[in-house]
Amino acid sequence: MGGRFVAVVGPSGVGKDSVMEAAAAASDHVVLARRVITRAADAGGEAFDAVSEEAFAQMAEAGDFALWWPAHGLHYGIPTAVDADLAAGKTVLANLSRSVLPQAQARFSAFHVIALTAPTEVLAARLASRGRETQDDISRRLSRAGFALPEGLPVTEICNDGPLAQTLARVLAVLQPESA
Repeated sequence: MGGRFVAVVGPSGVGKDSVMEAAAAASDHVVLARRVITRAADAGGEAFDAVSEEAFAQMAEAGDFALWWPAHGLHYGIPTAVDADLAAGKTVLANLSRSVLPQAQARFSAFHVIALTAPTEVLAARLASRGRETQDDISRRLSRAGFALPEGLPVTEICNDGPLAQTLARVLAVLQPESA
């Protein structure tokens, strides 16, 4: 049996990386897609592979990405290495942009979206506490928080406004192989 590709989406500050890391740590059948990003390696946040714009373009041209997209002045890619995990029956979690979800659905036969949400005041507090953005940056990110997902996608919405353990339990229920 093949695996399932699960896109995790949500506004900045909603806790995508924390939830994904906790899910992978809690389940042997869950792995994380390590993104390739055109930002400085010491930028903080998730574990990712930093590359230059030129290297990213070469990788995209060579077909090294299952998916790639521009956002926030950067380029993001999901390496084709996820195909081996899927073939091994793993559930692959990937932090994706809403804009690339239709391509992901077309690319992966077993596909699902987990849309994490949280109230604006929770998002604002989390963004401020991580110290990576200016107040203007935070305001811009919050203004994008409510955009709708593309139509026709298999989506489970989960509010991440409480303890991580509470959100993790909800996510793991969605990720159970029998729920595929």
